[in-house]
Amino acid sequence: MNLTQFNQSDGCDHFSCTERSVSPAVYILLYVCSAAVVLLTVCGNLVIIISVLHFKQLHTPTNMLLLSLAVSDFLVGNLVMPPMLIWTMESCWIFGRGFCSMFWIVSGFLLISSIYNITLIAVDRYLALSNPFLYMNRVSVRITCVVIVFDWCLVVAYNLTFMYFNGNFTVSAMCPGECLIIVNQVWYVIDLIYSFIFPLSVIIILYTLVFVIAKKHATAIREHNNHTRPKTQKITSHSMKSERKAAKVLGILLSVFLMCLLPYFIYSLLGNVIELQTETFQKVTFLFYLNSTINPVIYALFYPWFRRCVKLIITLQIFQTDSALINVLS
Repeated sequence: MNLTQFNQSDGCDHFSCTERSVSPAVYILLYVCSAAVVLLTVCGNLVIIISVLHFKQLHTPTNMLLLSLAVSDFLVGNLVMPPMLIWTMESCWIFGRGFCSMFWIVSGFLLISSIYNITLIAVDRYLALSNPFLYMNRVSVRITCVVIVFDWCLVVAYNLTFMYFNGNFTVSAMCPGECLIIVNQVWYVIDLIYSFIFPLSVIIILYTLVFVIAKKHATAIREHNNHTRPKTQKITSHSMKSERKAAKVLGILLSVFLMCLLPYFIYSLLGNVIELQTETFQKVTFLFYLNSTINPVIYALFYPWFRRCVKLIITLQIFQTDSALINVLS
């Protein structure tokens, strides 16, 4: 929610609506491309939601976290991307003051929930690789779901607290057609720590440890492959390989997330120090929300089960009897 903090001391000179200077053909093309991005975001994440909920083989702790992230991304595609894209193309907020308030409330909530979903994924991978036996015995789907529900409730509670105690949480009426929110300095610092610094620190630290552990596992597996092993060691080696593969794929997911988030994060830091243009804000914000579109593409490239689920959903085989028991992992 940090990026709603703008320096508005200069009035409408920097935040006025601009007339459309592009040709009608380009204007229509922009809307078509925007609609395609929204459609890809919604459909891609909907496939993940349906797949994880429907197929019993996908009911694992890690996939529950991916489901939570997909729900957040799905809501971004439905509720946040359309008004953000229209605002960017029109260079003017056309939805009115009331919807502006709701837009920032919803986008702030989904922004923080996405960040903490990614943080939980980093925690999950660290636990799975640092102590795989403890992870398999203690971390269940039920426990993971409880943690996810608690996480979403915590984000809701934080956003309600933010809105209640931040006395300057008002939509700017300085310039017609602009959708801006003023945040006081105290809540700016609190929000910066809670929304960015703490979760980003956890993500970077844990995934650094994850890759150190994964490297050690790779060395151990190579050493085991040079000797005859009993059956239990083979099972352990297979489990280690599986966890390392999951860590690599989710590492790509986290890396893309960080690349999309960092411009947003840097802008958030600079936005309260120097004066920045609305157009810059719109671009870095859209880049962050574009991550919701990229995530299903990552799954499609690296998860064979995702491609199988897409085929089963498109061909309507999920409506067949006992379709939930179909093997989508082999």
